[in-house]
Amino acid sequence: MDETQRREAAALMRVNHVGEICAQALYQSQALFSRTASLRQHFDEAGQEELDHLAWTADRIQELGGHTSHLAPLWWMGAFAWGSLAGLAGDKWSLGFVVETERQVEAHLAGHLDRLPAQDTPSRAIVAQMKAEEAAHADAALAAGASTLPAPIPALMRAAAKVMTTVAHRI
Repeated sequence: MDETQRREAAALMRVNHVGEICAQALYQSQALFSRTASLRQHFDEAGQEELDHLAWTADRIQELGGHTSHLAPLWWMGAFAWGSLAGLAGDKWSLGFVVETERQVEAHLAGHLDRLPAQDTPSRAIVAQMKAEEAAHADAALAAGASTLPAPIPALMRAAAKVMTTVAHRI
């Protein structure tokens, strides 16, 4: 890859790394406010799976000579707040939040697969694997009894994600 492609790949992986920081906070907060032990376990297990994504993206950023986001603590706090609100709304809504989050992440990762340089096979493999696993998390939340979120909430989530991805791409 040339320098421009390498920088872009590192920036995209930084955005994905921030997404995984947010996933950790979301699953931790939702587990905290779960009303059943089985759902707490579900969130804990999903969070453990997301740790792989966090490590993969961090390692790839380093390989590309990039840096992780300097705003990581802020991303974590914001996601923890969103997850807490979802958890406080009740288990079915919390699961619905997972479904919507993971569906939006799937679309986001598909966009990254389109934007990553074709010759960046390591980044592309990571993103493709993450996309498949995020889809599985959404499917598991649906199977566990997720409720569909009311229309304004997914739109707010997309707006918040747009801010995060735009800022994280640079900082």
